[in-house]
Parts: sequence; structure tokens; C-alpha cells
Amino acid sequence: MKRSALKTLLLAAAAPFLLAASDPATETEHKVQEGETLGGIANRANVPAGVIAAANGMVEPYSVRVGQVLQIPRQRTHVVKEGDTGFGIAQRYGVPFTNIAIANGLKEPYAISTGQRLIIPAVLKSVPVPQQTRTEPYFRWPHDGAVMLGFSLKADGTGHDGLDIKANRSDMVRASASGSVVFADKASRFGRLVVIDHGNGWRTRYGHLDRITVKLGDVVKTGERIGLAGDAGIATQPELHFEIMKNNKRVDPKAKLPQR
Repeated sequence: MKRSALKTLLLAAAAPFLLAASDPATETEHKVQEGETLGGIANRANVPAGVIAAANGMVEPYSVRVGQVLQIPRQRTHVVKEGDTGFGIAQRYGVPFTNIAIANGLKEPYAISTGQRLIIPAVLKSVPVPQQTRTEPYFRWPHDGAVMLGFSLKADGTGHDGLDIKANRSDMVRASASGSVVFADKASRFGRLVVIDHGNGWRTRYGHLDRITVKLGDVVKTGERIGLAGDAGIATQPELHFEIMKNNKRVDPKAKLPQR
């Protein structure tokens, strides 16, 4: 057999093993390649993006860089066999038994039984804490519609205090950043209004909602639905009135939102 043909056969035989070694569905570490995003990596790994972000000490907007090595936390399961002990299972998987006990809600004396299915939690390497902590949220557009009326608030309080975004009735309105719902009720000007507190003096307001889908005290994540667009209040057509506030003062939302 010619050397070139032999090389081709060897590569073909090795291909399945090479593929398995870098299979995103099973890998516990992933080296970021050109063009990859955290969301895409999470989809292929079948692990929530937020879980990967937390495991790697990432903060919003969760951007990744080429060559970065991400830990992919995975949970395994173990079916208890006759003669198994908690200590032996912990040694087998290299996970402290206290972690296994917590993951499975086991109480002292930590008894396990044959046939019991135990979650084996992932043990992550230590992740360096970012040196700088961002105090301003990363704001995202709460709706994809065109801006009908922009921000024009003046020092004397006159002008428009937010953005009016065109919408269809019952379109989803999303939280612009993560935070806590501090108001979710009727308001004379806006009909139905949601206010989210993002900490450090930052708040966002969402008005003219046809329906509110969160309640006071709810904790919401960036992009999570907080209501449905409508024309409640003084609106003349379905729209979303959106404001960003810092220490109770309105700021121009377009200065804080990503360009589109």
C-alpha cells in the first residue's frame, strides 16, 4: 500500500476519536475559536450560558475572546450499587462528599440506598475575581421597534423624558438589565407601568403596557419578559415608553444602549 493511501486510512480511522475528544456536548473545557460567542458555545455544550458565565467569573455582557479557555461545568449522576459508600463514591469522582450531600439534600447520617440516583456536582477550578467591579448595568433594548420620539429633556424639566418605541399590541417587552421590580401597577400617564431597580441608583421604566407579567419584588434577568406592549394611558397607538434613571434623574437612554 502506498504511503499516501495508508495515511488517508489512518486519518479516517482516527477521525471519530478526534471528534469525540473535542465534542462540545461532553467537554469540560472549551478554547474559544474565532467567531464564537458564549451563547453559541452554551447551545452546543447544552449548558446554560449563565452557568458557564458564573463558573468563569464573567460579568455582563459576557463577551469572550479568541483563545480563552472556558470551564464547562457539568453534572454527572451515579446509581448507588450494593456495597457503595458515600466516601467511596466521593473518591471515585474526586468530589468532596459534602458537595454530593448538599446537591442531593442528604442529611446526617447521610444514609444512601442501593438503586438511589445521586447527582455528582461539578467541581470547578478556582476562578480569579475581576479586579474592577462595574457599578453601571449593561443596558439592552427592551424592544426591537423603531424609535418614534427620542429623548429631549432639558434642565428646566421640559421636553421628552425617554424613548417612545413603536410596537405591536402584545409584543413582548423585555427587561433592559437585571434587577428587582419595585413598581408594577397602574399609573395615570402610562396606564400600566413597570419600574426595575438595578442597584447603585439605576432604574428603568416601561410604560403604556397592555399587560404586566411581573409583580412587585420579582427578580428579573436581562431580556426576561416583564410585560406586553400596548396603548394604555395617554398613548394614541401601541408603543413602549422607556426611561433610564440615575439617582432619580432621567438620562438619555440612547447614550446607554448599544447601537443598532
